[in-house]
Amino acid sequence: MPTSSLSTLSELALLHFDLSLGLGMRFISPMPGLILIQSHETSNLEATIYDPVICLILQGRKETSIAGKSVEFGAGESLIVSHSLPVESRIVEASHDKPYMAMILTIDTSLLRTLYHELDVTISHHNQAMSLAVEDTEEALIDAMTRYLALSKKPIESKIMAPLILKEIHFRLLMAPHGTMLRKLLEHNSHASQIGRSISQIAAHFRTPLSISALAKENGMSESAFYKQFKQVTETTPLQYQKEIRLIEAQRLLRNGTHSVSSVAFDVGYESPTQFSREYSRKFGKPPRMEVMSVRGVIE
Repeated sequence: MPTSSLSTLSELALLHFDLSLGLGMRFISPMPGLILIQSHETSNLEATIYDPVICLILQGRKETSIAGKSVEFGAGESLIVSHSLPVESRIVEASHDKPYMAMILTIDTSLLRTLYHELDVTISHHNQAMSLAVEDTEEALIDAMTRYLALSKKPIESKIMAPLILKEIHFRLLMAPHGTMLRKLLEHNSHASQIGRSISQIAAHFRTPLSISALAKENGMSESAFYKQFKQVTETTPLQYQKEIRLIEAQRLLRNGTHSVSSVAFDVGYESPTQFSREYSRKFGKPPRMEVMSVRGVIE
């Protein structure tokens, strides 16, 4: 990948950041579905939910982990996430003179599906299918993302050209070396698509008790087969996946500073505040009461 392509995109992205606003982490959304991130400092691991996205690093390096497995990627490399996944991520390379910069674009699975049907061909799967995959970014994809970002300064052109360039970007993602799981996701009744539907169900009803047998039955699988396929796609079990979503949502609520520990525990689906505190401490390295203290300076 020629560095000139990435340099052009980086320079264009840099124009959106106002250095007079300080050196903290900044997020800007100049186009629909697109977020630019800049940070002059490295960061601690933060737990979050990644919905299907492509994250292209323009400068610096980032580490993303799922179920204890980590990938680190830097300038010119991109991460494709095919399913909604609970992950931990951190910036591992950034400085005042050379800040971390990244471009994150939401993947529209309905647009991918339309393209997949239009192709009407079988796309080979050379790479292993991974729901969180990193590769060098192809020049054609960087070029398309550059043209999409450039439309933020051209509102009249954007109305006509943005949908066309977004379609091109999704085509490039579909054909990318690390787009294997995206392609499998679109195959009719593939395990990737079946697990994708189950992930959506778990996420929508994460507060209620999880029935593995019901999810397996809906997918026409035995419980053992469902368990195996779920872990292949998400690197974790259905119950652990639900727990991760609960705890990430709990952290968000606690950081709002308007909820007690016990109310948050019940709100995210725990029947026992004690169990909630134990599992929260195990994941985040500190009890939920400490989270409240850091926000409000008081102990519940």
